[in-house]
Amino acid sequence: MFSYEVPRNQRLLQCACAIIWCLLSGGPIFGFAALKPVLITEHVYEYMCDISINGTSSASSSLWAMEAPTSLTNALLTKVFTTSEPKDIVAKCTQQDLKLNMMFTVGAVLTNVSALAIGRVLDVYGPRVCGLVGAFFLFLASFVFIYADFLVENTPIDPYLTGYASMALGGPFAYISSFQLSNSFPKNSGTILALVTGAFDASSAVFLFYKIFYVKTNGAFSLGNFFKLYSLVPVFITVVEFLIMPAESYQTPADNNLCVDDEIEHHVSPINSDHSHTESTPLLDDTLSPPPINKRRDSIGDALKQPYAEEGEEFLVEHTGGVFGILHGYSAQYQIQTPWFVLTCLFATIQMLRINYFVATIGTQYAYLFGSVTEAEHLNKIFDIALPLGGIVSVPFIGIFLDNCSTVLVLSVLLSISLVIGFLGLVSNFFLGVVGVLMFVAYRPLFYTTVSDFCAKVFGFETFGTVYGAIICISGIFNFGQSILDKWTHTSFNMNPIPINVILIAVTAAIGVANILYVKTQAQAFIEKKRIAARASVTP
Repeated sequence: MFSYEVPRNQRLLQCACAIIWCLLSGGPIFGFAALKPVLITEHVYEYMCDISINGTSSASSSLWAMEAPTSLTNALLTKVFTTSEPKDIVAKCTQQDLKLNMMFTVGAVLTNVSALAIGRVLDVYGPRVCGLVGAFFLFLASFVFIYADFLVENTPIDPYLTGYASMALGGPFAYISSFQLSNSFPKNSGTILALVTGAFDASSAVFLFYKIFYVKTNGAFSLGNFFKLYSLVPVFITVVEFLIMPAESYQTPADNNLCVDDEIEHHVSPINSDHSHTESTPLLDDTLSPPPINKRRDSIGDALKQPYAEEGEEFLVEHTGGVFGILHGYSAQYQIQTPWFVLTCLFATIQMLRINYFVATIGTQYAYLFGSVTEAEHLNKIFDIALPLGGIVSVPFIGIFLDNCSTVLVLSVLLSISLVIGFLGLVSNFFLGVVGVLMFVAYRPLFYTTVSDFCAKVFGFETFGTVYGAIICISGIFNFGQSILDKWTHTSFNMNPIPINVILIAVTAAIGVANILYVKTQAQAFIEKKRIAARASVTP
């Protein structure tokens, strides 16, 4: 279906509805840092702690004292477990803290692992079914949170883990189903994608606003009450899907000829081509041929294709430093066997692990570094506000940066920022902590946008959903390692986050440098082959 087949006003309404539901459901689970104090106040998983019947905190504080950093004094420990001020809310024991963090770990993993399946559902069944699946999971999440107390007492189900996991699945289905709307206005496709992406980033504020309202009402607006209200979101998505949204994805205009290699099969030897093809490579070879491209239409890749077409292929080849088109036209099966995929996947995995580990543990990390729960909570509040704003504010600058810088420079800047954030996270200084948090909230959307941009430019649009989905899926699976890191921090390192962060920084540096060097050498070789081919074509 093409955009000219649908009235303009209806397309505008479709985009507006998609932005609204992405704002409310795209990724609220990433607002975990704001939700966690509410969960603690609501006594979620508190049964795992050995707390005395009379309500004192001697048992919990003695347990924590064995694992607390030596810089925390006995007076501070007493304050942590006896204060009634919301700003000093912390988990009552290690077991509760680990269990709460596991909620986020499972949610983050499912969000990423589901990417590959969502792409397939979108391609086979269309955006309407994709959106309805998202609405189902969001409604399921609301249901189990509303009846959490009953489920805890009468069933073996963990409603909090189940509910959070359901939200983690529902959000991406609703979010990714909106991608195809970028082709509803082909000339403004980049703007639409930016708005949808910005809404997704801002969706982490859902739990921030809930936390604020929860504190204002002194806890009267419980989790159950909140999710009774939130259940209107999946209802809204369901109604809109049937009454307004298209059943089929909008397609890229037929006259779009960007990188025609995406539309044909190559018949060249991948061995001879050294993972690339040039103008001098024969299109037909009777002896050897690489795996043909996947002929199934890639809805996500098709949605992302138009913004690149606006820039033009020659512009992209020049401004990416020779990276654009280097693996276009090859099958996804072949592409995922190349070092391009392996190195990108490794870098994405370690970065995603660091990002989600930081989101889940920012409070406990800085409580140790500052030696003060109160200061850590101040920084946590800044983080809660800055996280949803980071994506919105940085999106325009990210677009300009990616459009005007070579891929090697982009990857170098990405690695440099990541390392600086890591080092700032080792320093016991509130001001530097704020700087690190502000850099982090800007880095997060830059990282995800760079990975998707890199995949589109290197692997092409016909296989984008499969390749990018595989990278995010694999990275998500390895994010289960976050729970192991969290446990080591609580036990082996006595709440000291520095050893784990040093390890993550070192691995980031090693993989990041290897990735940059490979991209640089391959891009230079690709450019040189094109130059040789160009000279050969004009030689009499």
